[in-house]
Amino acid sequence: MTQKSKSAPSKNKGQGPEAEVSGPPIARLTRPFLHFMEKESSSGLLLLACAILALVVMNSGLAWWWESLWQTPVSFRLGDFELNKNVGLLINDGLMTLFFFVVGLEIKRELVIGELQHVKAAFLPAMAALGGMVAPALIYLGVLGDAEGQSGWGIPMATDIAFVVGFLALLGKRVPHGLKIFILSLAIVDDMGAVLVIALFYTAQVSTVALGVAALGLCLVLAANKLGVRSISVYIALGSIVWLACLKSGIHPTVAGVILGLMTPVSALIPEKALWTRLEKRIEAHKRDKRAAWNANELERLVTDARESISPLERLESSMHPWVAFFIMPVFALANAGVAIAGDVWQSPVALAITAGLVIGKPLGILVFSWVAVQTGSARLPQGVDWALMAGASCLAGVGFTMSLFIASLGLPAELLEAGKLGTLLGSLISACLGLGLLLWALKRQRLPSSPAHE
Repeated sequence: MTQKSKSAPSKNKGQGPEAEVSGPPIARLTRPFLHFMEKESSSGLLLLACAILALVVMNSGLAWWWESLWQTPVSFRLGDFELNKNVGLLINDGLMTLFFFVVGLEIKRELVIGELQHVKAAFLPAMAALGGMVAPALIYLGVLGDAEGQSGWGIPMATDIAFVVGFLALLGKRVPHGLKIFILSLAIVDDMGAVLVIALFYTAQVSTVALGVAALGLCLVLAANKLGVRSISVYIALGSIVWLACLKSGIHPTVAGVILGLMTPVSALIPEKALWTRLEKRIEAHKRDKRAAWNANELERLVTDARESISPLERLESSMHPWVAFFIMPVFALANAGVAIAGDVWQSPVALAITAGLVIGKPLGILVFSWVAVQTGSARLPQGVDWALMAGASCLAGVGFTMSLFIASLGLPAELLEAGKLGTLLGSLISACLGLGLLLWALKRQRLPSSPAHE
């Protein structure tokens, strides 16, 4: 049987599970990134359209209706438990928890089986992300000075993956593969930093009782994982308890989403080779007795085996990513990107500080920390990438949007929120233009020496 399994792929090249995992190691390592980019590049356009729509409506005669739509009260009561929110808060506290759950899944994947599992490969994007968080926060506080809004220092620290990947997709195959991997790895580490900032610095007064219920719920999730429970409904019920407990505890409920994502198993219950062996045995049995028909139980077992040969993390990420990319993030943009562009908002120190943090602080921090990592020999630039391309990618990382708007809603008082939104939108727009311009120039500069006109 072993000999037969080894020789099968050579006779049927490109078929069977062996073909799925064959190829160079780097191809297997980077396949999740490429699959991720295919979805994010198209969702970025939808996200942009929703942001523009929100801006247009908020600066039209329908602004009053648009604001009242997101302020519509929603309440839920079960016995003594009562939940009172408006539509906007349900989006930020509820739907965005699912967004952060997928962020947790992505972080877990990259830490266990992706680019971030190798310390040396992860060091450059990790250092770059660190610089891209520290410098924008310092510049924000420096530009703001003694003005109100100090708590918004975390706003310019974020990078919006959907927009960055969408902009990279506009440049097509000219962008080196190593640069795409770098910027995506940086964004993943950036997300980890943003989650820590939200958990540590944007948390209200904590209720120990509710926090204890959340911890108990997480322990039950862990126990269910260890016992091999595969029922999605069980995890939805336990996850809902954890979310509600976090909501009542004072810790922002999106943190629960990240933790649950990180707890999702990354290994399949049935290894791929075991699935292939089982399938071969069943096919061989039916070949020996051609009169035997596949019965319902056998087909059901095959379906179960096939499903369990895919890890829960991969199944959840694959099924939830379209919902997050094409529904949750666009709805969030509609509810949060609208800002009335009045004269006094433009003059706000908060708007200026956020813009400076994204446009100046983000690329400065990424480039300085990356340069230090390379000069000390701790890391090296990706293949085909020079410092001009790094500068373009660093500017592009200043597109904060989704995460920046989210942190603004947590960190700024109501009277400064409009200025926070304006600074985020303006800083993201300038960063996108600078990043795309620098990347186009750097890519053209790379091709010049090999062009016939210069030989």
